[in-house]
Amino acid sequence: MILALLFANVDGNILIERFNGVPTEERLHWRSFLVKLGAENLKGVKNEELLVASHKSVYIVYTVLGDVSIYIVGKDAYDELALSEVMFAITSAVKDACGKPPTERVFLDKYGKICLCLDEIMWTGLLENPDKDRIKRLIRMKPPTEF
Repeated sequence: MILALLFANVDGNILIERFNGVPTEERLHWRSFLVKLGAENLKGVKNEELLVASHKSVYIVYTVLGDVSIYIVGKDAYDELALSEVMFAITSAVKDACGKPPTERVFLDKYGKICLCLDEIMWTGLLENPDKDRIKRLIRMKPPTEF
């Protein structure tokens, strides 16, 4: 299960967060832990270069895309390999939505479209659609013509 997905700016402020199966009282811990992890390790990392960590019984895959840091936390079947596939789908969708690796301003301007993409990529902690072309079709907000 994918437990958490967070997007943060360079100052560590959370831009988007999605938690699945994480109790409310633990969310603050995860926010601060992930932002601290990124602050220590993401300096000088190239765009879309994946970093992996483990904490207790979960796996964490994180990267930088433009001015935005992306963190994914998973457990059980979502090990570092599965999470890297999820990360690839998310980074591709964000780049398509923004037209390039985003600055914080462009990311916030495209916030609605990015949230639609995230809804199509993962649902209730599971990877739904990793296919970039299918995601583009689904977020057009038009009735589907083919199944």
